[in-house]
Amino acid sequence: MSTDQPPFRDPRLSARERADDLLGRLTLDERVAMLHQFAPAVERLGVPAFRTGQEALHGVAWMGPATVFPQAVGLGATWNDDLVRRVGEAVGREVRAMRARDPRVGLNVWSPTVNLLRHPLWGRNEEGYAEDPHLTAALAGAYTRGLRGDHPTRLRTAPVLKHWLSHNNETDRDTSSASVRPRVLHEYELPAFRGPVRTGAVAGVMPAYNLVNGRPNHLSPLLAEELRTWCDRDLVVCSDAGAPSNLADSQGYFADHEEATAAALRAGVDSFTDHGEDSSVVIARVRGALERGLLTEADVDTAVRRLLTMRFALGEFDPEPADGASDAAFDTPEHRALAREAAEQAVVLLKNDGLLPLAEGVRVAVVGLLADECKLDWYSGALLHRSTPLDGLRKRFGAEGVTFAEGADRIRLHCAGGRLAVPDTGPGGDGGDPGDPDDPAAAGALDPALLRGRTDLPPLEVRAEPAARDTFALVDWGGGVVTLRAECGRYLSVADDGRVRASAGQPGGWVVQETFELRPHGGGHLLWHRGTGRYLTVAADGARVAADGEEGTVFTVETVERGEDAVRAAAAEADVVVVVAGNDPHINGRETEDRTTLALPEQQDRLWRAARDANPRTALVLTSAYPYAVGDADTALPALLWTAHGGQAAGDALAAVLAGDVSPGGRLPQTWYTDDADLPDLLDYDIIGSRATYLYFDGTPLYPFGHGLSYTSFSYGEATASHDGRTLTVRCAVTNTGEREGDEVVQLYVRAADVAGPALPRPHRALAGHRRIRLAPGASREVEFTVPLSKALGHWDVAHGRWTVAPGTYGVEVGASSADVRATTTVHVDGEAPGPRPVADIAAADYDEQRGTELVDLSRERGDAVAPTGRGEAELVFLSCDFGSGPGSVTVRAAREEPGEATVVLHPEGAASIALAVPSTGDRYAYTTVRADLPEPPTGVGALRVTLRGSLRLARLGFGDPSSAEST
Repeated sequence: MSTDQPPFRDPRLSARERADDLLGRLTLDERVAMLHQFAPAVERLGVPAFRTGQEALHGVAWMGPATVFPQAVGLGATWNDDLVRRVGEAVGREVRAMRARDPRVGLNVWSPTVNLLRHPLWGRNEEGYAEDPHLTAALAGAYTRGLRGDHPTRLRTAPVLKHWLSHNNETDRDTSSASVRPRVLHEYELPAFRGPVRTGAVAGVMPAYNLVNGRPNHLSPLLAEELRTWCDRDLVVCSDAGAPSNLADSQGYFADHEEATAAALRAGVDSFTDHGEDSSVVIARVRGALERGLLTEADVDTAVRRLLTMRFALGEFDPEPADGASDAAFDTPEHRALAREAAEQAVVLLKNDGLLPLAEGVRVAVVGLLADECKLDWYSGALLHRSTPLDGLRKRFGAEGVTFAEGADRIRLHCAGGRLAVPDTGPGGDGGDPGDPDDPAAAGALDPALLRGRTDLPPLEVRAEPAARDTFALVDWGGGVVTLRAECGRYLSVADDGRVRASAGQPGGWVVQETFELRPHGGGHLLWHRGTGRYLTVAADGARVAADGEEGTVFTVETVERGEDAVRAAAAEADVVVVVAGNDPHINGRETEDRTTLALPEQQDRLWRAARDANPRTALVLTSAYPYAVGDADTALPALLWTAHGGQAAGDALAAVLAGDVSPGGRLPQTWYTDDADLPDLLDYDIIGSRATYLYFDGTPLYPFGHGLSYTSFSYGEATASHDGRTLTVRCAVTNTGEREGDEVVQLYVRAADVAGPALPRPHRALAGHRRIRLAPGASREVEFTVPLSKALGHWDVAHGRWTVAPGTYGVEVGASSADVRATTTVHVDGEAPGPRPVADIAAADYDEQRGTELVDLSRERGDAVAPTGRGEAELVFLSCDFGSGPGSVTVRAAREEPGEATVVLHPEGAASIALAVPSTGDRYAYTTVRADLPEPPTGVGALRVTLRGSLRLARLGFGDPSSAEST
């Protein structure tokens, strides 16, 4: 190496040493500029520009064609760590290959999403792996290991986990607060992140838009208190897009942006994704905060050092290997085969009464709105290859043996001047080929050309006489939301000029311009465009959305053909019917929009019923990003399957499973409930109190977590379990007792059977291990699980603020799902039983049970308090409190912003209640201590019930020395 090169150019030094050297050479202005997502070049030092952020959830996204793997929830359904690692490896290699030809492709990848699928109505359900923290952590760790690569110091890519923390709602996502009690935080939310971080493959995290316990995630003290203690890597925290501005704007958490920016930087945010490529706004805010003394240069340096360390680890300042070897690969045969393998392993057989697999020579009717679709989502790349269920089945069984009926209603729209029609003259009047890979519309939602639609096609017009292109395929996606597709194969869409054209290959874009609602009006219907919030009107110059104050055109809908009739006719002529139903990932459940129901859209419900009525040998395939409540279909049909949108090989993979070439082995990564009534409120994050997910759900699900059938059968031998005080070891032999080769997902669950301590709500059972194995007919394998004992059996002890394993007996269960346990045993853990709760100083947030409360921010920086959610009484319960020989006084630490008083009433078990009045403190963060003597002190060990009346924030309470509750 040349001696005139500075140390930051020396690859023999560590990334941290090189980052420190370069940091010392940068001016303050140059360092501040690096805090923005688009960091400029420093030409005088030969430092290139750098961008944080490259989406790569299930393939490289937003950068054009790339290998498209199944959605993340589909990868979750594989329950296969090794497969998901190989997918991550392939995606990382494609990132490198695409980067080599396009410098806009970033190496800091914002993937995977590890938010737990707590609630199936979450609009971004497709982005997560599972509702269980163990499974999510295992798969996220596998994916990030693949993305990162195997080099000991150099990163293939730098993965960032999304979204820290407790983020499962799109409704009011930037202003809503998730109330997360300590047990849910430590037992459920944090493990999903901690697992992959501890593998050493994670480069950082992205905070979520929402608030947790009243504090924006971009100010989360847990970034320092938890995240950055889990590994010795300089983890980078990248903000979500626009979130730093939300702190002072939509959230109103700070009075101005300089305060907000300073607080986020001090909390641990290193890279600010805000105002697109314009870094000047963020730079001005940081400089203003420095001038006001809200930040120091050391605060800036801490963040920039982390960012530079990541860049050095990516090899940004190093030459490529001398031999020219490269880690890059793109659209290789191996990647294509892997996409097919992943799609096959993601298929879950929900029910089968012998209809499947399909026999050779069978005549198959493939019907349904998704039967000839290969849908993408917001985080997909553009397709290099495409396979629909219809494609796959025709390839497998022959075109002559497979018939097709989509099932869309064919309609005409009549108005005063005639019929709405697609022009058959002018540029592009024929609509072109919607499957043309060179066509911008064919690239899906991620091509910028689709964000407002095309303008090179003529708008729709009204024809007085019957026209060749006046019929549209109407699909009702539920909730009154419809799409209209012209005969040329393109969807009606609205461009920037407000014109309505048949211009989109698929619905898509950040604002979907291809969705409408037919609203009854004056004996007909108005056609309301959801993207612009305006009605469609027609004039001499064609169809467009109405201007302000302009009325929409009233249409009469003529149904030319009902979809059920076409499906019924196709089903009657076939030996077997395959109905393919599900969702479009851009409609009614997507980023920015939660679902409102588990129900299958009514039009699709009618289609499977029509098929069944014509031919009882009907299978329903649900291709969707989330679960449905399909109890009637489960009762009426002999076979049901589910798969997430499976990427480029989806159709071929499904056909292989239906034909029996591949025995299905996928398992559900989340509970499928029977009805909306089974669900908690979307914003209720307390899975313990709301009895949510398989861990706590007390009802009977339609299909349980971990469920999935096979074309073969498996038996389980006896389970054995032992531990050495540190590691739990479980063994069980599994045998393929059927006549086909197949995959079994062996699942290990644990539960507290008889343990010491207070009677706390514990999970029915919790997943502690899983293994997907392939066995030939008659073959057996002993499956061994080794799990850290504290991780498998422990819980968060709120009474003492620590993770603990209570002594006692624990059930150990091995089986094929959370509801299909095949072998059981127990283990006993010795040790000292947890003592009762000390009462001198109790944090209000450390309750055992609650009613009508929420957790809020104790201060803007850290800590939690408890507040009532409404005007009625709220209640907290603290179990097993040690009152000793009887304290003589009690104190509460609370704040009340409003005028007047609130009341805290303490009800110690076995003693008289006492009420304490909390006066107005004038500010939500101004706490006061209220003390009272206890005329009848409680003694011994018992429960404490606390009633809250009125608006207040309760921080702490204590019995005995009043000084014990002074600190907030």
